[in-house]
Amino acid sequence: MAQGRQSVVVYPGTFDPITNGHIDLVGRASRLFEKVVIAVAASPKKKPLFTMEERVGLCQNVLSGFENIEVCGFDCLLAEVVNKHNACGVVRGIRAVSDFDYEFQLANMNRALEPEMESLFLTPAEHLSFISSSLVKEIASLQGDVSKFVPVDVQVALRQKFTEDTN
Repeated sequence: MAQGRQSVVVYPGTFDPITNGHIDLVGRASRLFEKVVIAVAASPKKKPLFTMEERVGLCQNVLSGFENIEVCGFDCLLAEVVNKHNACGVVRGIRAVSDFDYEFQLANMNRALEPEMESLFLTPAEHLSFISSSLVKEIASLQGDVSKFVPVDVQVALRQKFTEDTN
């Protein structure tokens, strides 16, 4: 492994939208690494509610309190993002055992593409372990209160998005 790579890690995801669980993991990773690159995936197959530019902007806004993070969008292989940022690998969140199967498969595929790319798994605080972007979007689409699950900027963006859809 190249000298100095341990100081940078990539935290990839769709972040559609970023949740308090994601923010918790950013905080954990930022204490372990000199720099954390939040890589917002285009993910067109997932049909995200927010554009990649909107998701990057929301991440930049809600993570502005962290000094050692950078936010970028990407629409290429994750291994390319890791190499571009000279990172040692990726951080992924595991909320439950059900997440592990998918993440394990993804980690092995990434290692096949880039043998030096490590995958590190972090768990969120217990009170945040049930939060998912999909559930947040579903609650927000029904005008439910998502204030316990996402920052204010995201609440506003969700409200605007679902108000646009009804007009």
